[in-house]
Amino acid sequence: MTTIKGFPKGFLWGGAIAANQAEGAWNIDGKGPSVADIAMYRSNLSVEDYEGHLAVTSENIDRAIKDPDDKKYPKRRGVDFYHHYKEDLALFAEMGFKTLRISIAWSRIFPTGEEAEPNEKGLQFYDRVFAEMKKLNIEPIVTLSHYEMPLALSVKYNGWVERKVVDLFVKFANVCFERYQHAVKYWLTFNEIDSIHRHSFITAGIIPDRCPEGKVEETVYQALHHQFVASALVTADCHRIIPGSQVGCMLTKLTTYPHTCHPNDVEQALKQNLENYFYADVQVFGEYPPLITRMLERKNIHIQMEADDLNILKENTVDFISFSYYMSLTESAQEGLEQTEGNTIRGVKNPYLPSTDWGWQIDPVGLKISLIELYDRYQKPLIIVENGMGAKDVVESDGSIHDDYRINYFKEHFRQMREAIEEGVDLFGYTSWGSIDIISAGTSQMSKRYGFIHVDQDDDGNGTLKRSRKDSFYWYQKVIETNGESLD
Repeated sequence: MTTIKGFPKGFLWGGAIAANQAEGAWNIDGKGPSVADIAMYRSNLSVEDYEGHLAVTSENIDRAIKDPDDKKYPKRRGVDFYHHYKEDLALFAEMGFKTLRISIAWSRIFPTGEEAEPNEKGLQFYDRVFAEMKKLNIEPIVTLSHYEMPLALSVKYNGWVERKVVDLFVKFANVCFERYQHAVKYWLTFNEIDSIHRHSFITAGIIPDRCPEGKVEETVYQALHHQFVASALVTADCHRIIPGSQVGCMLTKLTTYPHTCHPNDVEQALKQNLENYFYADVQVFGEYPPLITRMLERKNIHIQMEADDLNILKENTVDFISFSYYMSLTESAQEGLEQTEGNTIRGVKNPYLPSTDWGWQIDPVGLKISLIELYDRYQKPLIIVENGMGAKDVVESDGSIHDDYRINYFKEHFRQMREAIEEGVDLFGYTSWGSIDIISAGTSQMSKRYGFIHVDQDDDGNGTLKRSRKDSFYWYQKVIETNGESLD
């Protein structure tokens, strides 16, 4: 048996962004509005109030549609990657990126989702991006659905609740596969597909006040089923259209510990982890887990399926598993314990862990635990496609940004990744979130910064958009150059 030492040769080091948080140009060159384009920044809301930031009603959708400005809606402007992509990709290449995860904005290709023909100018934009990446030897990893479905499909069909959206998504995906088959090998279907229960509008275009009374949860499961079917269908199409292509699912890894060793706490944590695995189980094993099926029966939740749906799921499973990991949580049966924030989720605060400026607890060992759990359960290749910390950076008088806190965060997570690899986990890549400062997914803030590259823009959209390198830029550059050996 070969002893594994350190990161494997050819490990895909890189970073990740999403179209709706980075591109801007929300109404340029034929692009239609997406669900992200109505995400409002509310300065008077606590940054910990995710429900407030993510709340959606028919009324505020109508208000946003009538407002042509981007002042209140930061994702409309992003950081203007649409016009700065060459500059940004050059900076990523300077860091040594082997790969970059991006998404294709569905509404840039099909503005309402229902056009007979795709928007050629939208296709050409990604032609240019992929050509530039090829020139810089950066391997694309492309997400087809990253919180940016056409707003028109949400308004007309209540998003993924309507079965017709499956066919519309398959059409969009096939256009992407045909157009970019010589540029893209790695594809992801739905970003954090499990998030449909935490923010159903952003994930699936579901408008809660348009769901049948008392049936919101059932409606969400119906939409989720349609996404499972769509994922399986496009996985088959991708394999057919692009020989040698690889398609992965994408999970929010919400690793949960029992708050104490009390059996009730252990049971609570077990149930949380099993629910989290459900979303990958369907896409890896090709079937609904029996415990989930039983849970749906107990709740009297009925999912309408077409005759061949279960066969479609079974016959078209994914090739690898990608996931985001930002923090761990604890779970307790005891009420009244102090809560803390996470990735659009709350949990009981772990007294053994520090927290970020936004209350997310920092747990590098939890990443190693997550890797071991995922690989043991699925025995499929893994890639971490989101990991990082949102922080308040300070620009010094000379323009420098000393972000040792970010360097320390990554250093400890990378060490745990290496240990997991040495224990036998098949981890083939890592893309940090978000490489460059972009608009926050949950709070629509700019001041919540994740990048190695600073972008001169504030929460209100003021600034020059000038890009500058943080200390972490040079640190990550060295990590990639040495394939992780510089960690020691």
